[in-house]
Formats: sequence, structure tokens, C-alpha cells
Amino acid sequence: MNIFYTPDITGNSYTLNEEESKHCVRVLRMEIGKRINLVDGDGGMYIAQIVDANPKRCRVEVVEKQECYGKRPYYLHIAIGPTKLIDRYEWFLEKVTEIGIDEITPLESFHSERRTVKQERSEKVVTAAVKQSVKAYHPKVNEMTSFKELVNRPFEGKKFIAHCNDGEKVLLKHAVAPGDNALILIGPEGDFSVEEVALAKQQGFIEISLGESRLRTETAGVVACSTVCFVNQ
Repeated sequence: MNIFYTPDITGNSYTLNEEESKHCVRVLRMEIGKRINLVDGDGGMYIAQIVDANPKRCRVEVVEKQECYGKRPYYLHIAIGPTKLIDRYEWFLEKVTEIGIDEITPLESFHSERRTVKQERSEKVVTAAVKQSVKAYHPKVNEMTSFKELVNRPFEGKKFIAHCNDGEKVLLKHAVAPGDNALILIGPEGDFSVEEVALAKQQGFIEISLGESRLRTETAGVVACSTVCFVNQ
């Protein structure tokens, strides 16, 4: 299935941008009359037919539309400390998009190894994963946000903070139920500070564990995402 991301689609006629047109016509060698699939990132899955196979401005006509394609019964937001090696953070972006996630926030905390992330690059990684995994919903990718700012924001659902500090913690798989909206904080390689955990608890966050193994940041993010997905299956 050939998927093209078309977030600005309206009506039944659409022209792919130059990058998508080149991929469609030059790389995939699609011709007039061939059908392709479009996703708008907001749950719309379209079947469209090529009417002008121009490698710079490929024009298509929508023949079928399905709304709420692959919609999940929960909302998942993961805020995570970006890794020092950016390719590991991008691996996390790719995998959680494939599994299913609604919102991602790179989180700046006391022990952060990386304090800047290129927003445009992150969006491209997520968009590629959306198309590869046949998702009609495009996760929201936020700009770098400070820990204090994020924990003080309102969230309609359960709020969790994963960390390896001493103390009582509940396994995520036991703390989240089917249909729960969830916000999960994942710290950097140096973990969250004791003060950050205390602040999160003051704001209603539940301390959680992701299992017995000590996980790398990007692995912890993927495990958290897959756990919520599994609970909802």
C-alpha cells in the first residue's frame, strides 16, 4: 500500500507537493489511472486516482474516504528526555509512532544530556513512520519543554512519572486501565532528580516502574508506549 501524507487536503481534488509527486511518479512509477492512498493526519484515509502524473505536481481525484481510520479509544502523551545521540531519540520517535501515540514532547530536565532538538527533523521522522505503518493519525510533536512547565500543565487523564530512584512504585501495566488517557514522563539517562519527582507527585503524578530491567531512555519510552497499547488490546 502506497501512502502519501496530505495534511492540507480538502475536497475531492488534490495536488501532491513536489517531494511526494516525485516519489509517486519517478520512484514508484505510478501512472494515470493508478490508485494511491492518502492520509490527512487527522483520521482521514483516502483512496485516490491519479489524473495527472506530473513528477512535480501530481494531481489526484479522491474516490473514497474513510474517517476515524485506526482511531484508538485512549489518548497517549509521552514526554521524554532526548538522548545525547540524536539517532536514538529519532528511533524512539519512529517506534512509538508505529505502535500508536498521540503526542510527544521532548523534555528538558535537571540531568538532560540534550537541550535542543530540531523540530522540523522530528516532524519528518514521525511523518515517515506514519506512512510506513499506515496510520491516519499524525502524532503532535511539541517543541522542547521544561520539566516544571510541563508538570504544571493541566491534563485530562492519568499522569505518571517513571524513574529508578528508591521508593514505592507501581508497575505501569497495573496502573493504567483500558480507555485511560495517559501522560507519561520518561527521564534522561541520568534520570529525574529527587526534587523533580517530588514536584511531579505534588501535581498528581503517580510514580511507576516499567519492570525489573534498567532501561535506556529511548527503550523506556517504547516500553511505556507498548504497555499502554497492550493494555488496550
